Amino acid sequence: MANYECVFMARPEVSAAQVETLTNEFTEIVTSREGEVVYSEYWGLKPTAYRIKKNRKAHYVLMHISANSDALDEMHRIMGLNEDILRSLTTRVDAFEETPTIMMRQKSRGDRDSRGPRGDRGDRPQREDRGYRSRPSGGDSSASGDNAGSTAE
Repeated sequence: MANYECVFMARPEVSAAQVETLTNEFTEIVTSREGEVVYSEYWGLKPTAYRIKKNRKAHYVLMHISANSDALDEMHRIMGLNEDILRSLTTRVDAFEETPTIMMRQKSRGDRDSRGPRGDRGDRPQREDRGYRSRPSGGDSSASGDNAGSTAE
C-alpha cells in the first residue's frame, strides 16, 4: 500500500463538529477498503487565497492515509458528491513526517530576530550619500564620464 497526504477544505458554514464527522466518514471509507488513516489533523477555519464557490474561508483538514488506489478513488468520489467539500488535494509521499506540520507549530514573537530590530537604520547611508549619479542627457550614451563635476572652459 502507498502513503498519501490528503488535504480537504470544507465550507465555512459547517461547524467544527460536522467537519470531524466528515473526517470520520472518510476514515471509515478508507478502512472499509483495507486502508488505514494513520493521522488526521484539523487546521481550523482559515481564509482562502481566492473565492471558491463564493466562499472566502474554509475548514482545512489534513489526513495521512496508507491505502491502495481503490480506497482513494472511492474517497474522492464521495468527496465530489458531498456539497460541504469545496476542494481536496491528495499527494503520494514516500514516508510521513514525524514532526508536527507547519500549520500546527506555534510561532513565538522571538522568531523575528533574524531581521534585526525594527527601526534600526543606522548602518545605511542617507539617500544623498549613496552616490547615485544621473545619466548624461542626450548625446552619446556610450561615453563614460562624470557629468556631476565637469565644467566647460
